[in-house]
Amino acid sequence: MPVIIAPPATDEYAEFHRGYIAAVAGEPDALALLERQHRSIAAFGTLSVEQAAHRYADGKWTVREVVGHLADAERVVSYRLLCVARGERGKLPGFDEQGYAAHSNADRRHLAELVEELTVVRDGTLALVRSLDAEVLTQRGNVNDWTLSVRALSFIIAGHFQHHVNVLRDRYGIAV
Repeated sequence: MPVIIAPPATDEYAEFHRGYIAAVAGEPDALALLERQHRSIAAFGTLSVEQAAHRYADGKWTVREVVGHLADAERVVSYRLLCVARGERGKLPGFDEQGYAAHSNADRRHLAELVEELTVVRDGTLALVRSLDAEVLTQRGNVNDWTLSVRALSFIIAGHFQHHVNVLRDRYGIAV
């Protein structure tokens, strides 16, 4: 039976992640939140071709690129969660989200493909998070010179997703 993943203490994540944690403030369980978000991913697929190609300012990502970024970032952070949960003692690298986005080809792909990819990535994240037991949630590892707990990484995944949903609403005028 999956455990409840309560919010992390402030010493379980880096200052860099504070905004992601704040984006899901008040949520009592990361797993329940990740499951709710999973059900909402399909809403991205209801967007028109024009909406998918929209960027709110020059140099900003299109909605397709945002969806591609969500899949890439979730893969990376889920891998970090896996490593920390399994006791990895080595330093895990950071990643350059701008570089990943530039090489993702997301803006040349159909939105439906990107939504399917994000759905599959979230399926994998959920399988991993559901496998965690209470003992591993406070385990910590070194990620890009930050000390992060398994519990915090679970909330960072959900908070990062919510952050971008908020950006889509507030800056792109798109509600998903």
